[in-house]
Amino acid sequence: MAQPSIYEQILDPANRADPYPLYARLRRTPVARQPDGTYVVSTYREVVALLHDPRVSSDPRSHPELAGAAPAAQEGPTGLPMSFISRDPPEHDRLRELAIRPFGPPRTPGRIEGMRPWLAEVTDGLIDKFAGRNRVDIVDDFAYPLPVTAICRLLDVPREDEPRFHHWADAIIDTADPSSGTFAERQRRRSLVQAELGGYLDGLVEARVRRPGDDLLSGLLTDTGPHAPMSRGDLVSTAVLLLVAGHETTVNLIANGVLTLLRHPDVLDRLRHEPGLIVPLVEELLRYEPPVQLLSSRSTLADIDIAGTTIPKGSPLTLMLAAADRDPGRFPDPDRFDPDRADNQHLGFGSGIHYCYGAPLARVEAQVALSELARRLVHPRLVVDPPPYRPSPTLRGPRHLLVDIDAVATAAEAAAGARPRVRVP
Repeated sequence: MAQPSIYEQILDPANRADPYPLYARLRRTPVARQPDGTYVVSTYREVVALLHDPRVSSDPRSHPELAGAAPAAQEGPTGLPMSFISRDPPEHDRLRELAIRPFGPPRTPGRIEGMRPWLAEVTDGLIDKFAGRNRVDIVDDFAYPLPVTAICRLLDVPREDEPRFHHWADAIIDTADPSSGTFAERQRRRSLVQAELGGYLDGLVEARVRRPGDDLLSGLLTDTGPHAPMSRGDLVSTAVLLLVAGHETTVNLIANGVLTLLRHPDVLDRLRHEPGLIVPLVEELLRYEPPVQLLSSRSTLADIDIAGTTIPKGSPLTLMLAAADRDPGRFPDPDRFDPDRADNQHLGFGSGIHYCYGAPLARVEAQVALSELARRLVHPRLVVDPPPYRPSPTLRGPRHLLVDIDAVATAAEAAAGARPRVRVP
């Protein structure tokens, strides 16, 4: 029986806790062809080059084998078009510009930054629920609910409907778990959930047509810029994308952040006393433990010569972002977590035209969440290291992250630097 390749070992859930030694071995061959014809690219310079190469497609319809293996990938949620991240220029560029205009800079620079005080309140509310406990699950009790609440705020979802969004997020994430059924079964469940979510969001859009507000959906509907307005179907697909792509990635970013800080108590202590450290710290976290480890939804539109290899037209590509971010040819001492790292041009949010749409929101969420946890948890420590991981090799993060604590400082005590009055029994 043949030994599994390095890439096959990376895909094996048994290696999820620490894939980085395998990434180091993979980088010895920057472009590695797999038995199924996929080309796996793992070094920084080559990954960046392909992320910026117009001969690389993100549209599954451009690769017949991929489209044939997964027909559902050719369209978005049932009855809706594909989201813009699965399209190529010029369609991609037009829709992305429309999606970004009401979401962030340069047209709406204050929307995400303006959420900081509110995010701090939500974060403190979640941490308040830790009081009286000596053990918490950072994933289930904190990292999991925060992103959905933030997305509901962006879309101005009525508070009474938020539990439905939590249910949809749960169900969609479950379909990404290979142990939860066959690929066909999971695709069927995902389509059903996305159809239900799309129907709900279409109703929200209809309400905004009648009475626009200050939310993201209203901004997309009322935009008067070039190429506006976005079609009804594309608008709903973009909202679905925000929940599907913006939830688990942020959950993993926060959970990986807590895990990394608890493994580096000196950095955690610095953060408590140097609040400004959080900005470069999150950037280093995105390099060191990125929530998205690889991109496998690319194919070549022409022959591409790279790193001494010719990748033929029509070949599927897998770009190993996490391996590239530990490339010693780009980052000195790459296996060291260093929030003071200079020139940290990481690939945690990708690069090129498909740079992560939700990056501004994910950054703010992680900065607020990790800062508040550092300030308010007294003597946090890991219960199990390594923790159990989700099986996905793409969206890598702990399934649970149990942490023991001595106490929870109130928000006022943390702000004043005082010791908590009430300790955990």
